Amino acid sequence: MLKKRDLHEVPALYQLMSHPEVYPYVRQKAESSDAFYFITKQTMEAEERGQLISRTIVDEYNQPIGTITLFDIEQNHGFLATWIGKPYFGKGYNREAKEQFFDELFLHASIDTIFMKVRKTNTRSLKAVLKIPYVTLANSIYPQVYEQINPNEAIYDLFAISKEHYYSYQQFYALEAEATDDEVG
Repeated sequence: MLKKRDLHEVPALYQLMSHPEVYPYVRQKAESSDAFYFITKQTMEAEERGQLISRTIVDEYNQPIGTITLFDIEQNHGFLATWIGKPYFGKGYNREAKEQFFDELFLHASIDTIFMKVRKTNTRSLKAVLKIPYVTLANSIYPQVYEQINPNEAIYDLFAISKEHYYSYQQFYALEAEATDDEVG
C-alpha cells in the first residue's frame, strides 16, 4: 500500500495529480511532468535530511495512485498532506494508506502529533477527516498552530492526531474485534 518515493513513478502520479478534482488540493503542485520530477527529487532529498517523510500510495497491483507526506517536521510534530487520483476516490485507499503511514510515523519516526489543515470549503477532505475516529478538532487546543495556518483570516480548520489517541483507538478496536470473535466462536 505504501512505498518510498521513486522517480520512476513520476509520469503516472503527474497524470493523476493533474485532474481538476485533485490538483487544487495538492500541496506540491507542478505545471509539467518535468517540474514534478524536480519536486519529487527535492522531496526525496528533504526526507534524507529529516525535514519530511513521504510515501507513494500504491494499489493492489503496486501501481502509484497518490502520495502521503508529513511536512514541516519540528519537535516531533508535522503536517500531513495526502492526495489520491480521481479513479481511486471512495475505494478505501485513503484510510488504509493513512493507517499504515501513522503506524510508521508513531512507531519508527518518533512523531508525537500529526496536524492536518483542511480548507473550510473543501467538503471532500472535511468528510474524510471526520471519518477518522481518533482525530481531534484542534483549533482551540493548539491556538498558536491555528493562528500560524490562518494568519489573516480563518481559511483552514486544524485537526490533530496524537500518538496517544491513535494507539488508544487501536487497542480499543483490537479488544472490540476480539470480543466479536469470542461471541462468534
